[in-house]
Amino acid sequence: MENRLSASLGLPSPNRLKNLTVFERALIGAGGGGIAGAFTYFCLHPLDTIKTKLQTKGASDIYANAFDAVLKTFQTKGISGFYSGISAVIVGSTGSSAIYFGTCELGKSVLSKLPNYPPVLIPPTAGAMGNIVSSAIMVPKELITQRMQAGAKGRSWQVLLKILEKDGVLGLYAGYSATLLRNLPAGVLSYSSFEYLKSAVLSKTKQTHMEPIQSVICGALAGAISASITTPLDVVKTRLMTGAAKSGVSGTVKQILMEEGWVGLTRGVGPRVLHSACFSALGYFAFETARLAILNQYIKRKELQMQELGVDVDVASST
Repeated sequence: MENRLSASLGLPSPNRLKNLTVFERALIGAGGGGIAGAFTYFCLHPLDTIKTKLQTKGASDIYANAFDAVLKTFQTKGISGFYSGISAVIVGSTGSSAIYFGTCELGKSVLSKLPNYPPVLIPPTAGAMGNIVSSAIMVPKELITQRMQAGAKGRSWQVLLKILEKDGVLGLYAGYSATLLRNLPAGVLSYSSFEYLKSAVLSKTKQTHMEPIQSVICGALAGAISASITTPLDVVKTRLMTGAAKSGVSGTVKQILMEEGWVGLTRGVGPRVLHSACFSALGYFAFETARLAILNQYIKRKELQMQELGVDVDVASST
């Protein structure tokens, strides 16, 4: 049944997938992740710009609400104001997303082969692994982007040089601890939610792969759940990265509570949940689509090479 369904969709059958090594799955995941990252970050960069403006210290004195931030950004800089730092985003997101999804796929493959490892813990563990590794690339990219979104002058590379001149290489990792503090819970929540929802959908439909609309819906739900819970951590990270706080994570939390109260930790929650839901919907849709396309082409080429060597593909797949 599964083999016939996969063939009708032009996808590799489950038996073909079993022949892939752990590293082949990771590389295919990385390829799909890189494509998905660049596509998704470009589409949703304007929302991220507004979220950053609202979370920057003193934003409540400048903007009445999210709509006011959109209006003032457009009035002062036009459409280009919503795409400040986009070049750094494209470069950084492609690399970080490739590493993130590649690591997640590697983690899933390795953990699934461990006989005593609980299956329910595979998605959160793989998600944590992906976030720890990819954060090393994401932090400098987000730092440059948010400095530009907050008003830093010049192009991405000019902002990079200014940071290096002033603070050195370590300056690129301002807010790194806060980023990990935010990314680990957010990544585990988002990735796990998507994997659990995906498993439920596939179990109910008896299919081997989700339809595009199913990927979009599952992704949106996973992103909304993650963003709503982790917004306070994102506010702290933004204050540290934009230079509005100098006293570390705990000091920044105390400063926000003292100056703005508990509501200060929820700044930008609306745009962030919307951004995260849209980001995850587009991201997981793009990832699943790109991964399956790469996987299909890779297996076709691999089978062609086996046929040229005189190996029976069907026999090899069944062994």
